[in-house]
Amino acid sequence: MDERVLDVVAVRDVGPDTVAIDFETPDAFDAQPGQFVKLTLPVEGEDVSRFYTISSPTVEGAFEITVGIDPDGELAPQLGALEAGDGVRIAGPFGSDYYEGESRAVVLAGGSGVGPAVGIAERALDDGNEAAVVYQDDAPVHEERLDALAEAGALVTVIGSEESLAEPVADAVEDGGQVFIYGFADFLDAATEALEAAGVNTDDAKVENFG
Repeated sequence: MDERVLDVVAVRDVGPDTVAIDFETPDAFDAQPGQFVKLTLPVEGEDVSRFYTISSPTVEGAFEITVGIDPDGELAPQLGALEAGDGVRIAGPFGSDYYEGESRAVVLAGGSGVGPAVGIAERALDDGNEAAVVYQDDAPVHEERLDALAEAGALVTVIGSEESLAEPVADAVEDGGQVFIYGFADFLDAATEALEAAGVNTDDAKVENFG
C-alpha cells in the first residue's frame, strides 16, 4: 500500500507506558501478523517516520500496532496522544519474516517484541495450529492477551530481563516449530544463543531486529 492517511479507531493502554493503537484497514491492505508499517507524523514542522510491527492477529476491519511511550522519544509521545478520528500517514505492509500458517509458531520476544508475539500466537491458535511464546521484560504488557493465550493452550513464559532465556527457550522448542524472534539487538543475541544451546538451527528463524 502506498502511503495514505488512515483514521485512528481506538487507543488503549495495554501496560506500563504502552498503548495499542487500532487503525482502519483500507481496501486491498493485505498484511500478516509479524509484518510492519511505516507511520509518519509532523513534529515541530518536520516529518518524522518510524516503523511499527502489526500486533493484531488479522487486519480485518482494523489493525493494531503496539507503541512503547518514551517521553523523550521523537515520535512515540505524539502517537500516545492520538485519539479516535485522528489521521496518520501510513505505508506498508513491509517485511518477509511473518507468520505463514506454520503448524507450530515459537515466538521469542524482548520488550516491545511482545506485540507481534501475541498477534502471531493468536493467529496460530485461531488457525488450529500450536503456539509458544517466551517473553522477556521487567514491565510486561499485553498481559490479558498472554493469559488468554495460555488458557487457550499456548505455552507462555514471561521472565525478567536478568533471567536466563536458556530453559524457557529449550522448553518452547522441545516440540519443534517455526521460530520467530522480535526485539532489539541484545535480545536477539541472547535468544540466538539460547536456541543454539537447545540444538536449534537459527538459520531458519524468522527475525526482526528493532534496532
